[in-house]
Amino acid sequence: MRPSQGRLATKVGLAILLSRILGLIRERVFAHYFGTGLVADAFGAAQRIPNVIRNLLGEGTLSASFIPVYAGMIQRGEIEDARRLAGVIASLLILLAALAALLGIALAPVITDFVAPGFTAQERDLTITLVRILFPMSGALILSAWCLGILNTHRRFFLAYSAPAVWNIAQIATLLALGGYLIGASLAVAVAWGAVVGSVLQILVQLPVVLRVARRVIWSLDIKAAGVRKVITAWIPVIFGAGVVQISSIIDIQLASLLPSGAVATLRYAQLIQILPISLFGVSVAAVALPELSRDVASEDNELLRRRLGEGIRQVAFFALPSAFAFAALGPQLVGVLFQTGVFDEWDTALVGGVLAAYGLAVPAQAQIKLLASGHYALGDTRTPVRIAAIAVVVSASCAFLLMQVFGAAGIALGAAAGAYVNVTLNAVRLRQRLGIMVTAVEFQSLVKSALAAVMAAAVAVLALMLLRAQSISIQALLSVALFCAIYGLAALALRHPDARRIAKSWKSKSAKDG
Repeated sequence: MRPSQGRLATKVGLAILLSRILGLIRERVFAHYFGTGLVADAFGAAQRIPNVIRNLLGEGTLSASFIPVYAGMIQRGEIEDARRLAGVIASLLILLAALAALLGIALAPVITDFVAPGFTAQERDLTITLVRILFPMSGALILSAWCLGILNTHRRFFLAYSAPAVWNIAQIATLLALGGYLIGASLAVAVAWGAVVGSVLQILVQLPVVLRVARRVIWSLDIKAAGVRKVITAWIPVIFGAGVVQISSIIDIQLASLLPSGAVATLRYAQLIQILPISLFGVSVAAVALPELSRDVASEDNELLRRRLGEGIRQVAFFALPSAFAFAALGPQLVGVLFQTGVFDEWDTALVGGVLAAYGLAVPAQAQIKLLASGHYALGDTRTPVRIAAIAVVVSASCAFLLMQVFGAAGIALGAAAGAYVNVTLNAVRLRQRLGIMVTAVEFQSLVKSALAAVMAAAVAVLALMLLRAQSISIQALLSVALFCAIYGLAALALRHPDARRIAKSWKSKSAKDG
């Protein structure tokens, strides 16, 4: 008996949670030594630049093109062809990653000037050094994305999404080991090398299981092998789509580099918190859904495909909506308890908290985008998400440029929110045209119940903060967040939300077994 989609998504969510918690610990230690100053700006920009290559060729694009073809072959019993396909794609990835790393190292000054035109000479020089160190890391992480594609298809989700934990651990270990001996740029360079080592370890922890479940990967560069051209044909438009998204990311850095020093780091800290619910709930549901949606298409079962998408939309919204309200109501408290340490002071907390509140508006939309895009990918349509993403980027960049004049870094976050809602709306409209209504009346009622419960929880949490004003920010954060979660859960149960009832039933069943 196969595990349910919800249960598999829970496994993915737990794996991502492990990795993200370690990521937040990494950033807390990073904030202790670097705060939001010049070195933090340089490191944030340098880390983002190689990630463009990683995101273009890695998980976000490879999964969309490789998994549907590979999973379809497994479903039809074409095991030998699937093994050959896996080997050819891995070989091509290694070549592309090596070429991208070499070009990145050679063109680091040009890339830095393009991405961060507002940096001072000191920031620019440090960013160039860090870019040259970090570009090989992106190559290693691209191969890790291939491992993820194999593991996801064979339903080994936990390892695939928990493997980045070792990447975080390597950087935490570097900071703790050398933070007492190195300062400023020297420590940033050491952390960059720690990230490179962590990326290699991330591959090594996955490879043994990948080779075991795939049984025998046939390594070659034979692009005439079955399925290879189909993957490449689907991959190219997805790369363009990812390129559009990365353009948006680069524009954000360009705009932030024109603001006073610290804006790039401020956006980075806020994004690290904002991405948590998107990864936990949006990515986890989409990751589980894509192989299953691909099997539905292979079986020509559009009704099951439509129902699965509707169920995924409801599940994502159940967690994404309260996250948005929590960021808006408790932004400074969340930032303070996570990052306020060392040189990261109260002023930094207030600044990043305001940007987090603005980013929170985008969470419900951004959490749904990957799931809806997976619906297109499963149907073999990799072009529609690209066109929609291009429209969304224009909206996002235009709004960000206008709003940053008034709100600074928070204006860039508000621009991202505007683009996200355009993106998710157009994706949903196009899928509805192809499949029919995905969100039934019952599912819509569940979305309304999630929103009502989130409003109640936010109102109670804000009242609690007013009473806790005299307490430390850690106590404010812990008590208000606990109260928010409790009120949201109780309100959702009182409103008979299906996901709240499912979770409560699961906990009750587990308690009964333990008893």
